[in-house]
Amino acid sequence: MSTVSPGLLRAPRTVIFGPGQRQVLGRQVAGIGKTALVCTDRRLAGSPELAIMIEDLSDHGVSVAVWSETEAELPSENIATCHAAMADRGIDVVIGIGGGSCLDMAKAVALLLAHGGPLDRYYGEYAVPGPVLPIVAVPTTAGTGSEATPVCVLTDARRELKTGISSPELIPTIAICDPELTVSCPTALTASAGADALTHLVESFTAIRRPATVLSEQRVFIGKNAISDHYARWGLQLIATALPAAVEDPSDLAARADTMLAANAGGFALGVAGTAAAHALQYPIGAITHTPHGVGVGVLLPYVMRFNVPERVGEFAEIGRLLGQSADSERELALKGIEAVDAILTKIGIPKTLADIGLTEDRLEYVAEQGLVSKRLAENNPRPLDVDAMRQIVTAAYRGDLTLPF
Repeated sequence: MSTVSPGLLRAPRTVIFGPGQRQVLGRQVAGIGKTALVCTDRRLAGSPELAIMIEDLSDHGVSVAVWSETEAELPSENIATCHAAMADRGIDVVIGIGGGSCLDMAKAVALLLAHGGPLDRYYGEYAVPGPVLPIVAVPTTAGTGSEATPVCVLTDARRELKTGISSPELIPTIAICDPELTVSCPTALTASAGADALTHLVESFTAIRRPATVLSEQRVFIGKNAISDHYARWGLQLIATALPAAVEDPSDLAARADTMLAANAGGFALGVAGTAAAHALQYPIGAITHTPHGVGVGVLLPYVMRFNVPERVGEFAEIGRLLGQSADSERELALKGIEAVDAILTKIGIPKTLADIGLTEDRLEYVAEQGLVSKRLAENNPRPLDVDAMRQIVTAAYRGDLTLPF
């Protein structure tokens, strides 16, 4: 029997990385469309960088409409309003310029312009019936990896929690990753986005491993595999020193570049492997505390790692080695890997406990129950999850207890 590990990669057709590469936007877009919608937010709308990119598009013969009202956490009503405003504009390519919400807005509107609404009929996996309009992703933060993923995450007020649309059709056609665009990010946003990227790398590397007989067409997230592991390892090596350096000195372009590469690697990894308990629990926690997504998953990550370590000793030991740790035994090295991740999060200013971000003890049971609602995430965790397990994680994270039984 073959011992070769199976792997899967889904990716943009073109990924362009490097300082100044936003200058190729007009030429790249002109090759796939003539009437573009740019989805961005108010913070970027008045920036000289955006003005130059729009001028570049026009210089290459692309007619541009701009939607600058993208809201944080991407409410479904915000998507519907944008779609209604652009439905009759003859849009044939959608460009997301900004953080994760802007990129996900581009994905959602590209879907609606191609197939119509309502949006909720696409919730879940493989509900998108066919190709959407071409998407070009230009991230200005280093965190979500949305420029490389098949996922659009949004907030539907009717459902209380965040929800998602998962389909390979949502992978951008082109991703342009220019680390110069991240230099203006506020320090808190750099830290939050970086914590999200770190969580993507750890959770994809330690996710459930499904049998090789599970075809990629059965799930969008298939669990850890040979190819996703490669990207996770690469990203972890990059982010260990780059993220703290980027937070400490926002003008450090080399650190910004490596952090953006790590986030991109995290997008490639999670796009097929998926994430797990930290993301599942952040959905109800974020709804209660209104905490930035990256902060929430960053708080949870060390406690989720400690819970999962019995099932992933080897992977956590490897994380320890990738983060510069050494030990006499694999078990000890696995624990040092968790400590090293916790140290990175502490260094960039992520709070230590759920209490620190405003969750009250009386909501722990609710969070434990609601964390299981996102089945695609809960089922991706390497150690089986039920209410008792979720309660154990959130109680430890509330108290700051990293001594879960091992």
